[in-house]
Amino acid sequence: MHTVTILGYEQAYASAITGALDLFALAGVTWQRMQGHTPKQRFSVQLASKGKRDIECINQLCLKSQVAIEDVSHTDILIIPTIGGKLEEVLDSNRHLLPFIKYFHQNNADIASNCSGAFFLAEAGILDGRRATTHWGYADTFKNRYPNIKLQPQKLITQDDNIYCSGGGMAWFDLALLLIERYCGHDVATNTAKAHVLDLSRGNQAAYAQIRSKKYHQDVDVLKAQEWLENHFSEPVTLDALAGHVSLSTRTLLRRFKASTQQTPIAYLQSVRVEAAKKLLETESHSLEHITALVGYEDISSFTRLFKSITGLSPSQYRKKFMR
Repeated sequence: MHTVTILGYEQAYASAITGALDLFALAGVTWQRMQGHTPKQRFSVQLASKGKRDIECINQLCLKSQVAIEDVSHTDILIIPTIGGKLEEVLDSNRHLLPFIKYFHQNNADIASNCSGAFFLAEAGILDGRRATTHWGYADTFKNRYPNIKLQPQKLITQDDNIYCSGGGMAWFDLALLLIERYCGHDVATNTAKAHVLDLSRGNQAAYAQIRSKKYHQDVDVLKAQEWLENHFSEPVTLDALAGHVSLSTRTLLRRFKASTQQTPIAYLQSVRVEAAKKLLETESHSLEHITALVGYEDISSFTRLFKSITGLSPSQYRKKFMR
């Protein structure tokens, strides 16, 4: 049986701990029960903390640690959950955990961080020169703080040797399913996902970051332009027409749009169109030609290239994975 150790600390996300505990403990088990088979547990899962102290999470839920991390000599997987409190304060108050992360890394355990938990791996020095991801909202802070790490904030999960990182506070289940597949095979991971109604592989967080985060500004005119694009993405769009809708000159719109979103209006429109195409691919049986037309494109090949550049998958690959 494989051993999973979740390293708990004050102000961690409770769901990133309890959710991972449940999913690993029930990997394959729930599905076997549903099929009327005798369940076989695949993982031994434990919650560890320094000194076996209780863990008060960010939502004030108090979790009882099962083992002191200093008493754990071996684990196959070490998971670092999401930081829920103020980043600097949590890192500073938990530096005593860094030697344990280094120890398990040196002893060939798979090290996996969820969301902002990647900051612990970076502080421990095990991400230097490696690929990593974290929540897109922390991307700039992470890049500035750790310039030697190859951050890929558009990725939902990264793997570099035996180090895994996932982006997004609730991405623990993507990370857990990936590790379940690594240790138990595709069938067990697939059946676990089915039993818990989870997507086996969501791939990246690019669409979420590119569209939602681009509205985290206070330029009212740019917000109006974004909303107009979201409501008219299937129509032919020109910059002059868009500028006219928000009563700005084209030059002023371009300058303010880029300043507010770090993106041009056309690039934003492309993201919106890809997001719309994803929803159609997930829920409709339309041909790719029809979907391409519905989201405002005429040339299938150019749209396919755009779709893959944003999502990492071709439209047909995306449909195969996510068709409901």
